Amino acid sequence: MQVVSISSLKGGVGKTSVTLGLASAALAAGVPTLVVDLDPHADATTGLGVRPSGQLDIGRLLRNARRGDLRAHAVTSGWVATAAARNRRATPRLDVAMGSAYAGIYDRPDLGRRDQRRLAALLSRLEGYGLVLVDCPPSLNGLTRMAWTASSKVVLVAEPSLFSVAGTERTMRALELFRREFAPDLRAAGIVTNRVRPASVEHAFRLGEMRQMFGDALLGPVLPEQADWQQIQGAAHPVHHWPGDGAARTAAQFDELLTNMVDLERPRDRGRR
Repeated sequence: MQVVSISSLKGGVGKTSVTLGLASAALAAGVPTLVVDLDPHADATTGLGVRPSGQLDIGRLLRNARRGDLRAHAVTSGWVATAAARNRRATPRLDVAMGSAYAGIYDRPDLGRRDQRRLAALLSRLEGYGLVLVDCPPSLNGLTRMAWTASSKVVLVAEPSLFSVAGTERTMRALELFRREFAPDLRAAGIVTNRVRPASVEHAFRLGEMRQMFGDALLGPVLPEQADWQQIQGAAHPVHHWPGDGAARTAAQFDELLTNMVDLERPRDRGRR
């Protein structure tokens, strides 16, 4: 099971949108996936069309991390019915550990080592998933450090803009310091460049700057600004099942991005062995 944190120091760069796009790609590929919504705003939970029926949110599960059962309180995403209707041969799996404002009690800068391991403790007892995507809050406070402690990889999301590039550089430095002190096996999976406008001179300049600064850490493909992305998210719908050529191109880009990020064994791969 691979655990990947989706992080950004700067808000508004589309971190949750990237998380949802990767979740859609994993669902389409048949990879059993859990999305952990650590952002107290819980936008990923909303975008995944979650309809809880008594399950605990991630904040309350973290509070009882030693005995909490993450699998029992994961909610099936509303996307699954859509995907299953298109693929009668198998029922895909995409579950959500629901976000809530309650998790904010851990989002402080002085979170101790013991508290940093709360999510890792919950995930250590988890089975049945090939991939866990953790949507982090846009900060380097306790919840993000909790996610990094539990993760095998961290993906950073950036826009080709001055403040976002500078914030990504700071986050890369912070990640390296964190890895040295707390998580020696943690590594950066790379940087996703989001909301790129191909006709923008500023974006072209910043993309060149990012290639010079980050080199091979930049993951391909870059994700262009998607005109109907807000409509897709507002409908709580997977991009892979949204009509239109634009959505199909975006879905293909997330397929490629997922492949470049993580090495996953898909169900159809196992069937060939």
